[in-house]
Amino acid sequence: MNTFGFSVGRALMGCFALLALLAGCTDAYMPDVIGTPPGYLVVDGFLNAQGVTTIRLSRAFAVASKAAAPVETRAAVTIEDNTGARLLLAETSTKGTYASASQQLNLNRQYRLRIITLAGKEYASAFVPVKITPAVDNLTWRINGNGLNFYVSAHDAANATQYYRWETDETWEIRPPYAPVVEYVTAARAIRPIAVPYPTVCYGNMRSNAVLIDKTTALTQDVVSDFPVKQLLPASERLYTRYSILVQQHALTKDEYAYWELLKKNTESIGTLFDPQPAQLTGNVRCLTSPDEVVLGFVGAHSVSEKRLFISRTDLPAGWPRISGYENCVPPDTVFLKPKGMVPPPKPEEVLLTAFGPQNMLPIEEIYIAGFLGGYTTKPRDCVDCRTRGAATRPSFW
Repeated sequence: MNTFGFSVGRALMGCFALLALLAGCTDAYMPDVIGTPPGYLVVDGFLNAQGVTTIRLSRAFAVASKAAAPVETRAAVTIEDNTGARLLLAETSTKGTYASASQQLNLNRQYRLRIITLAGKEYASAFVPVKITPAVDNLTWRINGNGLNFYVSAHDAANATQYYRWETDETWEIRPPYAPVVEYVTAARAIRPIAVPYPTVCYGNMRSNAVLIDKTTALTQDVVSDFPVKQLLPASERLYTRYSILVQQHALTKDEYAYWELLKKNTESIGTLFDPQPAQLTGNVRCLTSPDEVVLGFVGAHSVSEKRLFISRTDLPAGWPRISGYENCVPPDTVFLKPKGMVPPPKPEEVLLTAFGPQNMLPIEEIYIAGFLGGYTTKPRDCVDCRTRGAATRPSFW
């Protein structure tokens, strides 16, 4: 869905500018300009009215590029209100990501983001009012023929919200099928009992890129009821043991909602002659140094409300398939110390070096043949070390 290959964090999924070049195309077509796009600044984030503001700065890059998206480092980033007061955002250990201290924005003021790059270019978003996001009333799940479906409900008794956006953040357990009892030490060219065992459980995480928005302007009350935010198929490996989903709710202004609505159309409704034609996406960030320069992103100011729920395997229908994601890793392979058919036979240390020296294959346990050590079971690292699929550190909320 990232048509131009823009690195836009979890939310901005490409298709920002230049999409008009694709209008009317029924066959796949990649204009030259998309292959080498200008290095437009991409601003991803919002001003958190009640907490830490996190802003990610990057540059547009070619869709065919296999390199990581170029990030904008060592910039001076500040939050500025309409009285001139400023709050600094410091670059974090993640390059191109800037964060503030926790703050409370004044509801009687307007705020904007101001950026000065290392090259000396200056950018600023438009001043916007502060909105307080109402609480998430309910986060529920139901099972139907399509699988496991999640729904969010919310309301604002003051009828002051009307425009909503949601993000989802999923976490699930990953349990590999093997727990090695031995390891190969390259320096010694030998196998020994494992000194530091591999983790037996890791935690996968996925933050959604879907644009989830709704408005209540056509209703007599500012109420959102059972808005669908996520669906998992019965065979999802995320449901293997335990699963959690966090839903974060954002209150938008009318202009910010229009921005996300156009982004949604550009990224999700392109493909047939009957779909809406792509349009150029205009945010509220401008280059003050070069007014004609295109900048991608919309910076709003609001608080965030959230709700989390957990689902265990026992909560799901017994007839659903239980998929771990490691199905292709079973059964294990075997490395024999005396391979058949090799004349003269290699020395055992040569066999071990060839099999395990590159560390792509990991030994699991010993195999004995007629009472003698005959070899080792083995599998690729991805089948053994769950850190290739997630993090071994248990989340604080787990």
